[in-house]
Amino acid sequence: MTDARLRHGRLSLALSFFVQGVTFALLVTRIPAIQDRYGISDALLPAFLAAVPVLAGVGSVVTEKLVTRVRPGVVLRWAQPVVLLALLGAGAGGEVWQLGIALAAFGLSVGALDASMNMLGVSLQRAYGRSIMLGFHAAYSLGGIAGASLAWAGAHWDLSLLVSYLPVVAVLLPAALIGSRWYADANRTDTDQSTVAASRPVAFRLLLPLCLVMAFAYIGDSTVSNWSAKYLQDVLGSSEELATVPYNAYMVTTLIGRAVGDLGVRRFGPVAVVRCGSLLAGAGFAVVALASGAWMGILGFTMLGLGLCVIVPQTFAAAGRLFPAASDTAVARLNIFNYVGFLIGSPLVGALGDVWSYRGAMLVPMVMVLVTLVYARSFGTEQDRYGGGHERPRTVDVG
Repeated sequence: MTDARLRHGRLSLALSFFVQGVTFALLVTRIPAIQDRYGISDALLPAFLAAVPVLAGVGSVVTEKLVTRVRPGVVLRWAQPVVLLALLGAGAGGEVWQLGIALAAFGLSVGALDASMNMLGVSLQRAYGRSIMLGFHAAYSLGGIAGASLAWAGAHWDLSLLVSYLPVVAVLLPAALIGSRWYADANRTDTDQSTVAASRPVAFRLLLPLCLVMAFAYIGDSTVSNWSAKYLQDVLGSSEELATVPYNAYMVTTLIGRAVGDLGVRRFGPVAVVRCGSLLAGAGFAVVALASGAWMGILGFTMLGLGLCVIVPQTFAAAGRLFPAASDTAVARLNIFNYVGFLIGSPLVGALGDVWSYRGAMLVPMVMVLVTLVYARSFGTEQDRYGGGHERPRTVDVG
C-alpha cells in the first residue's frame, strides 16, 4: 500500500470519526427535547435510552460476521449514512413508534460504525508502524464538541429538532460518502481478500482483560456525562450555570489529551501512557469525591478528561497487537464492552447515590479505573515502541 493511499485513508477515517462525534452529540444532548416532542414519560425514557447501546452491541456482533466477507470500509461506508438518517428520523417523527424505529436503526448502525471505524484505525496504525489511534479519537472528540455546540444553538434559539438536524445531515452525509472513497484497509490487499476469513480464532481469555478495561473506562465516561452537572449542583452547591462547566471541561481536556497522546505513546510506549492515564483518572475521581467546593469538583472532572481519554483508543490498539491475524474480530468483540460500560455506569452511580451518597458513589468508578493498572501489561511490554517490538518496522514515513 502506497504512502499516498495511507495518508488519504488516514484523513478520510478521521473525517468519519469527526462526523460520528457530531452525530452522537446531537442525539444525546437533545434528549430532553426528544422526550418532549414524543411525550415520553420519565419512567419510559430509560427503556428507550437502554435500547440504543443494546442494539449497538448486536450491530457490533453482526459486523464481526460481515467483515469475513466484505471489507470493514464497505461496512463503514453504508453504516454512517444510516446513522445520520436515523438521527434525522428521530427529529422528524411525531409518533412514539416512529422514534422507536429511528432509535433502533441508530443503535444497530452505530454498532456497525463503531466497530468498522476502529477496525480500520487499528489496521492503519499497523501499516504506519507508529501510534495514530489517539488522533482518530481526537477527531471524534472534536466532533462531539461541535455537535454539542450545535445542539446548544438549537436549544438557545428554540429550533425544532428537524430544523436543527436537517442542515447538519445535509452537509455531513455527502461529505462522509465522498470521504469513504479513500478508506484504506491495511489488513487486506486488493489482490488478497482471504486474510480475514482465514484469521486465527480470538481466545476470549486473552481478550478479557482488555474487555474489562474497556467497560471500566466507559463506566467512568458515562459517570461524567450523566452525573457531573447534578453532582456539582446538588452535592457541591454550585449554580445551575456553573454546573454545565464540568462536562465542557471534560470534553475539552479529552480532545487535548487525545491530540497529543500519540506523541506520548511513541515516546514512552502504550503501557506507560495507559498507566499514567489510569492514575490521573483515579486521582480525578478522588478529587471529585473529596471536593469542598464547585471549583475543586471542576478540577477533578478536568483531570478525568485527561486521564480517561487515552484508555479507550489504546485498548483497541492493544487488541490489534494481541491478535494481529484476527484484529477485526478482536475489535468487534471488544467494542461490545463499550456499550456494556455505557449501560452500567449511569444506573450504578445513581443507585449508589440514592442508597449511600454521591460522594461515595464516585469512589466506585475510581476503583474500576484503577483496576486498569493490574491489566496494563496487556497493552504491550515496557520496552515496546512503535516501529519495533509489537509493531513491524516502519519503512516509510507516510505523514
